[in-house]
Amino acid sequence: MTHLTVGDAFPDIQLPNHNQRFRQVSGYTAPPEIGRRLGFKDGYPLIVIFYRGYFCPRDQQQFRMLVDFQDELNVNYCRMLSVAVQPSDVQAAFRAGLGANWDFLADVNREVVNQLGLLDRTEGEYADVARPYTFVLRPDLTIHSAYDGWYFVGRPTLEELRHDLREIMRGLSYYPYDVWDIDDVKQIRIPQTAWRDGIYDENLATETGIVHTFDIQSGNGMIQHNVTGDLIFFNFTSIPGEGYRTVRAGLQVRFEIVETATGLVARNILKLDN
Repeated sequence: MTHLTVGDAFPDIQLPNHNQRFRQVSGYTAPPEIGRRLGFKDGYPLIVIFYRGYFCPRDQQQFRMLVDFQDELNVNYCRMLSVAVQPSDVQAAFRAGLGANWDFLADVNREVVNQLGLLDRTEGEYADVARPYTFVLRPDLTIHSAYDGWYFVGRPTLEELRHDLREIMRGLSYYPYDVWDIDDVKQIRIPQTAWRDGIYDENLATETGIVHTFDIQSGNGMIQHNVTGDLIFFNFTSIPGEGYRTVRAGLQVRFEIVETATGLVARNILKLDN
């Protein structure tokens, strides 16, 4: 029986994922760059599922339900990972067959399941594998809820998970609408209506640089200043226009610089003529 209960700190374990890349639990819950820039220190809730393996029909049933849930998690700003003792390549095959998009971590040496008291010591086909257990964690890795799935009925339904995540999210700093509707936030994550009348602020000096990075998924990037060489953060909302705007790395741009409480930010980013 695991010694972990609701209110305990879940250990910040590190294991290789299905691609044999090491991942740490806190990396899934950490606040994104845009959150830190906006002054929101809270990260993401996380669901951690320990499972027996691809051969268990109960695990197969649970994971088919979770596959139906994964798209909702992506738009919920919540995360999920699973842990089993099978090697990374075996878990990669199981993951691909399911159509899952979350990380599957491999505890081949059984160090984590032993540490947490989750190694199944019964005889038969389920001996020496992880006991089925689901933890829902707050961003600081505090256990919000725990489900013992030894019997399938003990595993959480999607509605129970949704309820847990909603309860966690309601207590986070970025959840209320009002915290987004303030000037400090709108300096960085600029409302689309700000661009309807052209240049955002004619009193700001313009600078030039090169787009160093831009992540399409998050909408965040960095511009390298042509003179100082400094990397300056920007969100896609800093590009004038409507809808979801993108730029590519290596593009020469002109921009304005705004000093915020969390550092310099670029806005009114415009492509320079070549």
